[in-house]
Amino acid sequence: MTLTCLRKRLAEAALAVLLAAALPAAAEPLTAYKQALAETASRDGDLAAVYRARDYAPIWTGREEIHAARRAALLSALENAHLHALPAAAYRADEVRARLADTRSARDLGEIEAMLSRLFLVYARDVQTGVVEDPSDIDRAIVRDIARRDRQELLNALAEAENPRAFFRGLPPQSADYARLMKARMQLLGTVARGGWGPAVPEGAKLEPGDTGPAVVALRDRLVAMGYLDRTPARDYTAALAKAVRRFQEDHGLEPDGIAGPSTLEEINVPPARRLRSVAVAMERERWLDPDRGARHILVNLTDFSARIVDDGKVTFETRAVVGARNASKPTPEFSDAMEYMVVNPSWNVPRSIMARDYLPRLQRNRNAASYMQLVDSRGRVVSRSSVNFNAYSAQSFPFRLRQPPSPRNALGLVKFMFPNPYAIYLHDTPDKHLFDREVRTYSSGCVRLQQPFEFAYELLSRQTDDPRGLFHARLETGNETRIDLETPVPVHLVYRTAVTTAKGGLQFRRDIYGRDARIWDALAAAGVALGAAEG
Repeated sequence: MTLTCLRKRLAEAALAVLLAAALPAAAEPLTAYKQALAETASRDGDLAAVYRARDYAPIWTGREEIHAARRAALLSALENAHLHALPAAAYRADEVRARLADTRSARDLGEIEAMLSRLFLVYARDVQTGVVEDPSDIDRAIVRDIARRDRQELLNALAEAENPRAFFRGLPPQSADYARLMKARMQLLGTVARGGWGPAVPEGAKLEPGDTGPAVVALRDRLVAMGYLDRTPARDYTAALAKAVRRFQEDHGLEPDGIAGPSTLEEINVPPARRLRSVAVAMERERWLDPDRGARHILVNLTDFSARIVDDGKVTFETRAVVGARNASKPTPEFSDAMEYMVVNPSWNVPRSIMARDYLPRLQRNRNAASYMQLVDSRGRVVSRSSVNFNAYSAQSFPFRLRQPPSPRNALGLVKFMFPNPYAIYLHDTPDKHLFDREVRTYSSGCVRLQQPFEFAYELLSRQTDDPRGLFHARLETGNETRIDLETPVPVHLVYRTAVTTAKGGLQFRRDIYGRDARIWDALAAAGVALGAAEG
């Protein structure tokens, strides 16, 4: 038994003796204890309500074995909060133990009882639904309706739990991804403790098969340290090194060409401490998501430029995506909703913000600009451009809207997938197919463009027809705008994850394209989340 464990057991034993002496028999009034508990709990309305309903019976500081089990489970959770990338110091585990050891009276116990409940509620909220109170305060494009558990319900649930340790184990997200992130974080901490992945590779030049020299050796050593390459004495850019580079590129969302160009070298040189921050932010983000994501759901990871259909935890369809541009007005927001229908041969009603920003200035310079667009009045009638003086209007006073009729050249392509939301975001086809060949695909005005929209539609319709392709093309070939409802709406989750685990336990990273994770990390660090030896 370690010295620390011995001290903990002695402290518990001392507390048991104290409880026997400080608390009167059950038949006697616990006046001092109740008064102290009532006074201390009164600073928190939820605590006061729970204890009033219990007639101030203790949850933590009673004489029975269950009370000791709750204390032990709480202290263990607080002392291991760092495993969840939480602000461990904020939970004051050492102070709690010191207060317990220094308890001398029933009044002390009443104060400690309330303190333990308060700390439990803080820890439980943080580990279950996140440290950040409102993610939209960090970035208004993060629109997460976090399902915070009722505090009174949470405390009462603990008080009724037969196995406190099992109750605490059930507080964090139970997803396999969260468990893998925890494991990956510990491995990265070990990497940092061992000195990291060695010297950075000199940047500025492209390294490719056939090259030799110090930069190639540094690349080789870095990839060996990261686990992408077996140890080798080779000092030139071998086929084995090119294969390792491709594996690294695949794991980091880079073009897997086996050539270490500027973007690849930049990612290879990211230190493990920065990767740790990405993992900590990914764990926080996982806490924000509803654990019930739907047996079938659509997952769009903005940083990965991908859209997937997931059935019972397995990806059944995947396609490349283009997401919102990296400027103040176009980034794609993060939120969850439910896809209800698709529109085949859609027309495009230009959002007012895009019309004011992009189209009205062009029309003011040349009334015939963007001739493929129809000018539509408030009654839905198409208006001749020759009858309109565009320079007489501002963005606010312009009384018309712009609509692009269905066609292969339509900005939405030939199909769009609708999950009605306040942000006018949806998934759709596009005539700009060449953009899917880019490594970084941030070109839309906020919506998500799909490389394989027809195949995406077939997969969605496969649950409601034996011939999804036939159904889709029968509507497509009419050339008319047609709505196809999904018999069962499909949850859609637009997420932003720069650290992603794989089913086999691998860890992949993506670039922080909108800078959101950097801002979230700053908020976590301000709350007290630290990276231990990796900090700095």
